[in-house]
Amino acid sequence: MTRLLTSLDSSPSHRSSSSDSQKRKLDGNGDEDLLPMMKRPKVSAKSLNRSESTRLQVLVRMMSGGKTIVIQADKNDTVEQLHHRIELKTKIPKEHCLVYQGKQLRLGHYLSDYSIEQDSSLHLRALKITKHPFAWELADNILEAVSRMLRGDLSVSVSDILVTFFVVSKKFRGEYLEIFLSSSVPAALVKLYASSLEINKSCAERSIKLVFDKCIELHDDQRRCFLPIVLEFFRLLRKVCPRNELYVSCRNTLGSVLELVYSSDESRSSLLSIGDEIFPCLKDLVKLMVKQLVDDDDDDNSGPCSCDVQKLSSFWQPLSYSIQNQAKLFTPIALPLQKDVLGKLYHVFGELLNAMGKGMLRLESLLARGGAVTAQYSQYLAILKIVSSMSELYQGGEERVAMLLSSRKASFGALILKFTKRGEDDDHQWIFKYKEATTFESRRHLAMLLFPDVEEDYGEMHEMLIDRSNLLAESFEYITEASAKELHGGLFMQFKNEEATGPGVLREWFYLLCQEIFNPHNTLFTRSDDDFRRFSPNPASKVDPLHPDYFEFTGRVIALALMHKVQVGVLFDRVFFLQLTGKNIGLEDIKDTDRIMYNSCKQILEMDPECFDSEAGLGLTFVSETEVLGKRKTKELLKGGKSIAVNSKNREQYVNLLIRHRFATLVSEQVKQFSQGFSDILVDTASFFKRLYVEDFDCMLGGGDNLISIDDWKAHTEYNGFKKTDRQIRWFWKILKKMTEEERRSVLFFWTSTRFIPVEGFRGLSSKLYIYRLHEGKDHLPTSHTCFYRLCLPKYPKIALMEQRLRLIAKDHVSSSFGQR
Repeated sequence: MTRLLTSLDSSPSHRSSSSDSQKRKLDGNGDEDLLPMMKRPKVSAKSLNRSESTRLQVLVRMMSGGKTIVIQADKNDTVEQLHHRIELKTKIPKEHCLVYQGKQLRLGHYLSDYSIEQDSSLHLRALKITKHPFAWELADNILEAVSRMLRGDLSVSVSDILVTFFVVSKKFRGEYLEIFLSSSVPAALVKLYASSLEINKSCAERSIKLVFDKCIELHDDQRRCFLPIVLEFFRLLRKVCPRNELYVSCRNTLGSVLELVYSSDESRSSLLSIGDEIFPCLKDLVKLMVKQLVDDDDDDNSGPCSCDVQKLSSFWQPLSYSIQNQAKLFTPIALPLQKDVLGKLYHVFGELLNAMGKGMLRLESLLARGGAVTAQYSQYLAILKIVSSMSELYQGGEERVAMLLSSRKASFGALILKFTKRGEDDDHQWIFKYKEATTFESRRHLAMLLFPDVEEDYGEMHEMLIDRSNLLAESFEYITEASAKELHGGLFMQFKNEEATGPGVLREWFYLLCQEIFNPHNTLFTRSDDDFRRFSPNPASKVDPLHPDYFEFTGRVIALALMHKVQVGVLFDRVFFLQLTGKNIGLEDIKDTDRIMYNSCKQILEMDPECFDSEAGLGLTFVSETEVLGKRKTKELLKGGKSIAVNSKNREQYVNLLIRHRFATLVSEQVKQFSQGFSDILVDTASFFKRLYVEDFDCMLGGGDNLISIDDWKAHTEYNGFKKTDRQIRWFWKILKKMTEEERRSVLFFWTSTRFIPVEGFRGLSSKLYIYRLHEGKDHLPTSHTCFYRLCLPKYPKIALMEQRLRLIAKDHVSSSFGQR
């Protein structure tokens, strides 16, 4: 008999219906080519008499590993006839296909075409999932192998079939994984794991871990496809073995996949319905955290593990997303809580918050005894971040967290200082929800994280050679022409015709340059009437066409001074600082900036309404009058403001518009340019100024405002060539005590190029101070090495001579660079 390869359409025995056409289309997308089919001759009536040798008994397994039925047939029957017998017995319609050895059987062909033998197993599949028959076959083989192992047959290998399944699934990853799940393979493997036979349990464990390993090996976008499978294993294992290693491994894998899904906006929609599913994971991990935080009697307790905290975060993020996005507009809920995930989560939140309180109390006790923050506390901030996020779901939740952190301000600040690092992915923004619970040191630390590290490699530094007589113009040129990247490497500074270089010269340059920039004669900034060190942008600066560039330059200089930890002695007016934070300016904010305007606005707001609206009232309209360089200018605060009278009903609006115009609008361009220059030096887009209070910025830029303590100065000074009991050393400190505050600062500047010490006092300097003995003439002037905080004194024979020499270097024109090296 001649066998001819033909297409399905050319087979004379096949008559395609619409459903058959659909099948052909689906089959065409399958994994492998169909078996070659034979074109059969017409069968005579006589040949229809079936012999015993052609009779068949086949086993037909229902969909997805269901029950198996026995069907009587003949080798000369068509596949369509076999379908008819199955339909009569099972009531399952023909919109299904039969699969034998991974091949789909065509309706118009005969059973003998496929070499179907006695007692062969066929599989019934729905058409919509039959484009991967080989995958279904492998899934069924896994189920059959598990069934045989449960019956005691140890000759089969589930792992080998699994390996084959994942090898051939590469092309159709997601579709194969759907088949894997729909076939109930996870349930079969967990059932095998629950077997009383150790060999079955071991085989199942290897197989399940193989699935997890295959998941972890994939690229991120492919690994997301495993979420339904890992979630199914998690559900099943939680029922069978919620405490053992395999369950923990499954939970960790689930956390990793959830983290990936949460990081993808396109995939997040798959998280909306699984809140109830993943809550037990979070609860388990929180229970573990609470034990580690509270159990301080356990000597082996090293605190929460970073891996566990990471997994807690990986479950919390999608759970939070699921909760908040199931409602179109989520608002924090009030108690009493319903018995759903939100209700259960509230108790978990409370337990974790209380445990954190106990852990931080233990840390605070340690700090009070002079102890240091150890690695045991390294995960506290990460846990607090999760607790803070949980608190957003409940009315009063954030207040509970704020109350805890405020009561543990010392430990909260210590944790921030120890465990927040430059360059971390975490932007630490959550901390600033509780800004009032932070310390100055911790706020300063977080703000300084936005700057790059100062390079110690001179080759990476931006070099400047400045003429003292042309300090401002040459500095402007060097700083504005440099790129931000060049400035990030740090500065190398030298004055022309001077040999001195190093950090001391750089500190001196910063101080002298800021004295020039903020000199009111340059019209860039105006000085506060109440504090000669405090400045704000001058609206009249616009008379200089280069004023935008100079404000950008000033922003860079101030940021560079902060980056190099130099206190330049300049303070910003509160109004200027608030503008840099993007906040609105109110009446009380201008109190120290413009006392006259403050009192006038106060009078307008507090004046008796009847008197204000009477003919004897102030007669104001919605205009602002300002004087710039001797010229008065009028500006309407509203459209048509000249004709709008200010009365008792709109006077508050008038005051607000007046303040906005005077302190925001008139200097908006200057503030914008300063902000741009300042931001050039940062390596992070987060707002530097929002991390601080104005008082913090004062301390960072201007140093402490207390008088210099001679005792503190002496406690942080060491000697070389002298002993602290030598008479010259006793004379030195006695003379400093007799000096005025300005004279002391001048001596300090001559010694260190620092006129303003940090808020912590001398311990805040980068090094101790040193007094060296100068072995030259006993009547010479002192010299200094400002880079090393080193003052060199001759061994003066008399106190009067020492005092005369010290008072000479305390003069401003001498303390700046004279005698320095």
